[in-house]
Amino acid sequence: MPILGLKSKGPTTPAHFALEPLIRPNILSLVPYRAARDDYSDGVLLDANENAYGPSLAADFGKLASTDAGAATLNLLSEAERAVLNRYPSPTHDDLKRRIAALRNLPNEDWVFLGVGSDEVIDMLYRVLCVPGKDAAITTPPTYGMYAVSAQINDVGVVKVPLVLEDGAFQLDEEKLDAAFKATPNAKLLFICSPGNPTGTLIPLDAIKRIASNPNFKGVIVVDEAYIDFAPEGTSAVTLVKEYANIAVSQTLSKSFGLAAIRLGYLLASPELIQILTNAKAPYNVSLPTASLALASVSESGLAVMQKNTATLVANRTALIDGLLKIPAIGRVPGGNHANFVLAEVLDKPGGKPDNARANAIYKEMAENRGVVVRFRGNEPGCLACLRITVGTEEENATALARLSELLQ
Repeated sequence: MPILGLKSKGPTTPAHFALEPLIRPNILSLVPYRAARDDYSDGVLLDANENAYGPSLAADFGKLASTDAGAATLNLLSEAERAVLNRYPSPTHDDLKRRIAALRNLPNEDWVFLGVGSDEVIDMLYRVLCVPGKDAAITTPPTYGMYAVSAQINDVGVVKVPLVLEDGAFQLDEEKLDAAFKATPNAKLLFICSPGNPTGTLIPLDAIKRIASNPNFKGVIVVDEAYIDFAPEGTSAVTLVKEYANIAVSQTLSKSFGLAAIRLGYLLASPELIQILTNAKAPYNVSLPTASLALASVSESGLAVMQKNTATLVANRTALIDGLLKIPAIGRVPGGNHANFVLAEVLDKPGGKPDNARANAIYKEMAENRGVVVRFRGNEPGCLACLRITVGTEEENATALARLSELLQ
């Protein structure tokens, strides 16, 4: 059955992969909801049951912006944009998609799907591909926890194939993945986080290509690149999307662009998969304030700010690692350190052994009494006694290092 609304064609490699048989039959045959703004967006708009008198914003809106975070965010919009908040936004935001496609060197907007953060992208992939109670997904722990949470919400089984953990490698175990492919023919999704969370480690493109070319896996490989802008150039799997129909890349504006509050994530994939997701999404899933702020962030001037801030954070990451390694009761800083965070191993004493209980106690003490909040990750595979520390400003890093030094005397 043809994919409704498809305008562009994607790659046909690898030969063993076909998307249409993977899509849930009810989704493939779905006639998408036709939203009012799909048809017309100009003139006297009496078609969408909107409020003709405009948005209900407080008269002292400008004053509220100094004390209220929500008002401050809306204050970033132009007066003209605020004036049309009573109207439904574009269902597609093609101008934003085109800007993202250009940024990531893809042909056009047909290769981009926008979501309410990467979490909606993950959930939508489960919803269009996996039959509840029947199909499965494969994850590679330690990894982002929402893959498993979203699978459970959608009643999809999860097969865990841990990364190679020895010596902090945090790389794909390709032999065990192949065994999982053979044992789980109903696996529709494979999630690869690169750089990993909480590992901060890149997965080499050659490894992803080998997995994509493996005929034992017929599903879609989702490479989650939330932290890719903190990694060296040339390491993004987006370069593979135009070559492999079974590779999709998830990214976000929450990290390098510093826009976590607006909740904008996106998937870069073949037009066929993008169209399926577009047919199944809510009509207006991305709001006008979100789209407007996102468009400003991926403009030429916005990109310049992002690149400057990212370079600063990468330099701060190096300094943070150097500072951590000078604390006697900090052991390794494992992982590839290609994200905007690092792992720090807490020892029972200087030169001693990893101490999970001590790491957890220090995490709580720092948050509750020392004014510095990090994350305890000691229960993740390969992360025994590890704290995950986000790279902050120079002053924030100095404060975190000082508190750790005090507590690890």
